[in-house]
Amino acid sequence: MKKVLVVTGPTASGKTTLAVNLAEALNGEIISADSRQVYRYIPVSTSHPSQSDLKKIKHYFIDELDPKEEFNAGEFGIKGREIIKDIFKRNKLPIVAGGSGLYIRSIIDGLFEEKIDSDEIRKTLYGKLDKHGEEYLYEELRQIDKEIYDQIPKGKIRRVIRALEVFHSTGKKMSEFQKEKVDIEFKPVMIGIMYERKVLYERINKRVDQMISEGLMEEVRDLIKKNLDYKKHYSLDTVGVKEVMKYFEGEYDIEEMTMMIKQNTRRYAKRQLTWFRRDTRINWISAEEGTDEKYLLEEAIRIFNDSQQMK
Repeated sequence: MKKVLVVTGPTASGKTTLAVNLAEALNGEIISADSRQVYRYIPVSTSHPSQSDLKKIKHYFIDELDPKEEFNAGEFGIKGREIIKDIFKRNKLPIVAGGSGLYIRSIIDGLFEEKIDSDEIRKTLYGKLDKHGEEYLYEELRQIDKEIYDQIPKGKIRRVIRALEVFHSTGKKMSEFQKEKVDIEFKPVMIGIMYERKVLYERINKRVDQMISEGLMEEVRDLIKKNLDYKKHYSLDTVGVKEVMKYFEGEYDIEEMTMMIKQNTRRYAKRQLTWFRRDTRINWISAEEGTDEKYLLEEAIRIFNDSQQMK
């Protein structure tokens, strides 16, 4: 069975650089498994690959959608597997790279595949949200689909509404859709980059400072000029964008804004690590401050080559 290389790990761990280096070394193309990089206008806040990397290596799901457009893990899996087939046809190696665990699961294992869209039901659910609050809808989902309820952390009300929309549109639980068999015609070889938490958090703090110096605030100011807001558009409900918008609204000063971006990014990384540690297929490469790109590349190639010897 053909192999697909998957490069993952928490934010600021160096996935993008490793994926590009692997693509150069192994004649690959990169499928971004990042739920936000697919949207336009936010390259700094979502740490897009550099323009030089985008020119060197073919990337997919980068800068493709308007922030007003809806996109989900199920769609990503369907489209991503078609792209994988096309890459194989051209005798290249598909490399899935990113930190969105649900997107990775969707493309390599299959996920919720049905296209369900009901404006009427969605409006009803948002009406319930306005009238009764988030806890009311969480409890409704718990009664309907406990398995999905257990997967959704507090504060992710849009995911709750989506699960309820699926059920009320079809009479079928989202957890049942997720268990439907999807024909996967490849085997993933999964590689993760792992730093000690203290070092990872230091890398995150440096990343945030770099984002600000590279124009994060100007990027968010341009979003506001376009009448794009994280409160209205799910694509912008992301760390970095929210905090800067709150700064412009007067909720934070510059120091508080920076501190909150760093804190919320660290929290996101912690959630990512919790997710990835459940997947025993990931071959972790241990890294520390000062670990160079060459070492990570050599280790990743070794893991991939070893997998080629296995049936």
